[in-house]
Amino acid sequence: MTTPPRINHAVSGDELADAAEELLDSGYRLALAAAHDDGPVLRVVYLFLAGLPDRRVELETVLPAADPVLRSLAYLSFPAGRFEREMADLYGIRLLGHPRPRRLVRHAHWPEEWHPMRADAEAIPDFGGSGELRFLTVGGDGVYEIPVGPVHAGLIEPGHFRFSVVGETVVRLKARLWYVHRGIERQFQGRPATAAVDLAERVSGDTSAAHALAHSQAVEDACGITLPDRVHRLRALLVELERLYNHAADLGALANDVGFGLANAHAQRIREHLLRINATVTGHRLLRGAIHPGGVAIQTLPDTRQLAVIAADLAEIAELTLRNSIIYDRFAGTGVLAADDAYALGCLGYPARASGLATDARIDHPAVELPVTEIVAVDGDVLARYTQRRDEFAASSELISHIIENHSGPLRYTTEPTRPAGSGVGIVEGWRGTIVHRVETDTTGCLTRAKIVDPSWFNWPALPVAMTDTIVPDFPLVNKSFNLSYAGNDL
Repeated sequence: MTTPPRINHAVSGDELADAAEELLDSGYRLALAAAHDDGPVLRVVYLFLAGLPDRRVELETVLPAADPVLRSLAYLSFPAGRFEREMADLYGIRLLGHPRPRRLVRHAHWPEEWHPMRADAEAIPDFGGSGELRFLTVGGDGVYEIPVGPVHAGLIEPGHFRFSVVGETVVRLKARLWYVHRGIERQFQGRPATAAVDLAERVSGDTSAAHALAHSQAVEDACGITLPDRVHRLRALLVELERLYNHAADLGALANDVGFGLANAHAQRIREHLLRINATVTGHRLLRGAIHPGGVAIQTLPDTRQLAVIAADLAEIAELTLRNSIIYDRFAGTGVLAADDAYALGCLGYPARASGLATDARIDHPAVELPVTEIVAVDGDVLARYTQRRDEFAASSELISHIIENHSGPLRYTTEPTRPAGSGVGIVEGWRGTIVHRVETDTTGCLTRAKIVDPSWFNWPALPVAMTDTIVPDFPLVNKSFNLSYAGNDL
C-alpha cells in the first residue's frame, strides 16, 4: 500500500489564513505546525490531515529571520494558537492577532530573548529569571486556591496544577507543564536519518514502538523507502502489543483510584505477562529496537492462544470492577468531556472516541489495510474512557491474532534509502491516540529538522475542561482516565 502524496502550497502571510480556513471547512484538521530556521529566513509549515480517503496538505510560509512576524490562526483553530505560542517561545516569532500570546513552553526563569531552536541560540544560558508562576486568579466569595506539584508524592512526572475551588467544587483548573522539556527535537538535528530511531523511542517511554514507527515512516517518506505489506503488518502487530500492556495497566489503575486494589493487582499481573511476551517477541519489554527506518526485526510471533487467555482474563477483571455499584457510581457522570469540546480542542485517541468522535489513524491514514474495529462511546465520562480501553483491548487482541494467522515469510526485513534529501511525514495510532512525526533531511542524508506531536499535546487542554464543576477528590480519577504523557507533551 502506497502513502498518498502530500500536497505542499507555498503561501504568503496574507494568504495563509484563507487557505487554512478553506482546509478546515473541508474537513481537514491541523495535525502539526513547525518552524524551521533556514538562516536568513524562518519557514513555518502547517500540516493538515483528513481521512477516508487519506489526504495530506501542507501550507508553508516564510518569515524574515531578523523580525519574524506571523499572522495568527488562533481564531480559526485552538490547536493552531498553541502551536504558534510554542513557535514564539522556541524561535522568537512574534504573533500578530493572537488573543493570548503568553508563554507556553518557556518558564519564568528562562531568559527573555533566549529561543533555543534558533541556530545561533546559546546552548546553556544564564537562567536568571524570577521563576515565579503566574496564574489567572478566580475571584469571588469563598473561592480559594489549591496548588499541587510540580513535585508529587507518587512516582509520576512533574506538572503543576492550580485549582480554584468553592467548597469542594472546582471552578477552574490550570495545568502548568514543560518541566521535563528536554530539547529532543533539537537533538535530532545532524543525526543520520536512518540512525536516530533510538531517540524517537524515548520521546515517551510507554509509547516506544508507536513513536519509533511514526519516525521511521517519516524517514521512509523523506528518503523514498517503500516496504512490502507484510512488513507494515508486523510493525502494526508491535504497536498493538504496546496498546495491550498500557490499556491493561490503566484499567487496573482506574480501579485502584477508587479503592479496588485487588483489580489493580490482577491488572498489573496481566501487564507483567504482556511485558514478558514483548521481551520474547523483540528482546525488549518495551518493544525497543524492533522498528527502524527501512525495516523491522522480530524474534518470534506471540502465541495466539496465550493472548486469547489474557484477553478473557482482563475482560473478567473489568466485569468484576464495573459490577461493583460503588465503583460504577464513581465512574459514571464524572469528568465529562462533551463531544463539542473534544472537537474544538482537537482531542485524539480514546478520550476523543469516548466522547463520540470517530478518530483513528489506523482507519484514516493506514500504512496497510487491516480489519480494525472502530469503537466509539458517547458519554465522555470516566466510565466511557474506562470501557473504551476495555473494548479496545479486546479488539487489539483479535487484530493481533489476525495478523499472526495471516503472516507468511521472514520476521526480519531491511532496505536502504533511494534518495538522501527530502521531507516526510509519519502517522501512527499509538495507544493514547494519533502520533505525527515530520522530518526533513539534507543531501548528506542527515536530519535537519524533526517535529513530533504526541496525542497528549492535543489532549492536555481537555483535562481542565473535564474537571469543571467536578469535586477536588475526583481529580486523581479524572486525571488517570485521560492518562496523559508529560514527556510526550513537553519534549
